[in-house]
Amino acid sequence: MRVLGIEGTAWCASAAVYDSETDDVHIESDAYEPDSGGIHPREAAEHMSEAIPAVVDEALSYAEHKYGPDPIDAVAFSRGPGLGPCLRTAATAARSLAGSLSVPLVGVNHMVAHLEIGRHRSGFENPVCLNASGANAHVLGYHDGRYRVLGETMDTGIGNAIDKFTRHVGWSHPGGPKVETAAADGGFLELPYVVKGMDFSFSGIMSAAKDRYDEGVPVADVCFSLQEHAFAMLTEVSERALSLTGASELVLGGGVGQNDRLREMLETMCAQRGASFYAPEPRFLRDNAGMIAVLGAKMAAAGDTVPIPDSTVDPNFRPDNVPVTWRAGEASIADASPARDHTGAEATVEILGTGRVKKRRRSRAYRHPELDGKLRESRTTLEARLLNEARRAGVSTPLVHDVDVSNATLTLQHVGDRDLAAAVEEPNGTGTTHARQVGRYLARLHDAGIVHGDPTTRNVRIRTEERLMSLEGDSTDTHGVLLEVAGEPSGSDSNSRPHTYLIDFGLGYHTGHIEDHAMDLHVFEQSVAGTALDSDPLLDAFEAGYVSIGDSTVIDRLRTIEGRGRYQ
Repeated sequence: MRVLGIEGTAWCASAAVYDSETDDVHIESDAYEPDSGGIHPREAAEHMSEAIPAVVDEALSYAEHKYGPDPIDAVAFSRGPGLGPCLRTAATAARSLAGSLSVPLVGVNHMVAHLEIGRHRSGFENPVCLNASGANAHVLGYHDGRYRVLGETMDTGIGNAIDKFTRHVGWSHPGGPKVETAAADGGFLELPYVVKGMDFSFSGIMSAAKDRYDEGVPVADVCFSLQEHAFAMLTEVSERALSLTGASELVLGGGVGQNDRLREMLETMCAQRGASFYAPEPRFLRDNAGMIAVLGAKMAAAGDTVPIPDSTVDPNFRPDNVPVTWRAGEASIADASPARDHTGAEATVEILGTGRVKKRRRSRAYRHPELDGKLRESRTTLEARLLNEARRAGVSTPLVHDVDVSNATLTLQHVGDRDLAAAVEEPNGTGTTHARQVGRYLARLHDAGIVHGDPTTRNVRIRTEERLMSLEGDSTDTHGVLLEVAGEPSGSDSNSRPHTYLIDFGLGYHTGHIEDHAMDLHVFEQSVAGTALDSDPLLDAFEAGYVSIGDSTVIDRLRTIEGRGRYQ
């Protein structure tokens, strides 16, 4: 099958011809380059209207010269997300071409195309994908017929965030290559580092970078530190997604993926973890019609085409709204590792055999040493403190036996026999019972002004026994709180509680803000939706548990957050 793809989401007018038999991809592109500042939508649309016909003609000429008459079997176009006027120009050209050639029309999600080109070129079967582009930044995995968003930016895309800084400095678009060049001569300085489960935020780091520049800090130092912090955030959430799903493959997509330092961080993280990493060649990382044509061929082969009258564009086309018809029947990414080992996203756990475990936050080689040391020490100290505070708030957590801050090590009570991720599909309502209890626990934390920060299904430990005293006869924590049925702190309504424990408070903090409480719920629900085949009962039980104790307005704020992603 030979497919002509047309890309026109924002700044790059591109057309490509893909031959699925030879895997040959020919790309023609004409990128819009603003005179100053960032992308101007009107100028971008004007450029698209002039450039799309030209690149399409060049691609067709190539196809006719190489393959002879009637060389095209289908036409694919970027249906969204993107700038509306640009998308409509590309779609109009695609409709006209499909109609004149009497071939099927395929509407492609631009961000899924970034993912699929990496999967296609790498040969990976079921990778986690980090998309790092101008307007977007998210981590995806295939689950239950769709690509699920495991984590994403809650404010601005990584490319746009960098461009905001470079516009402040006075540099022209695109800013990413200029930051990369300047960073080569820079040194480290501290900037905000914001990771919330597998979500992240760039607004604070951008504001701080502008402030440091205005204060007279050398721009090379600001650029170096901007990359070290922002890219470490992306790498950390990618590792968290690998840990959550059990996957061992990671692909990179998006224009920011051309940055050498980001690719180096991801490759280093995967090597340290024993995972495989792949970044496509630069022509497939930046916006291009080649990825549209390749995915278009997969969709057309699956019969996933669109009638011309129904081929409207969608500027807010979320990748998790796309039925992944071309992978029908394939296993979920959550099936990659049915048995969990003791290696998390940032720590290893050694079972000591005395009812205790030793948790070590490992040095992450991809992070700058100063940043790595700070995060490991601060998270270790915070976790020890919050574990005890959570117990006083009525939440079952492991007892803290020893803290070694300098070595980022905690000695903890060994709780549970598996994590919730291993039980979400078990019969007899096991998963929903524990999900309801997690809701209650988070409500108690929030009432005490504590946010867990990373309440995923991997950070909930469960047991199956009817009754449980703390292991090896150690029945009190460091504050003398007696453990009763199901490992509950004294005074809790333990008769109605399963053996459920919250662990890993390293991303936690103190706050009474409703937004932070709702983000805690969002992190848990995102982990459930990305791994459970039937997530609705689990999520319903979780929210019911929360409102049975907590503030119902937090659920209202959760709905607001869910609609705030970069594609809404």
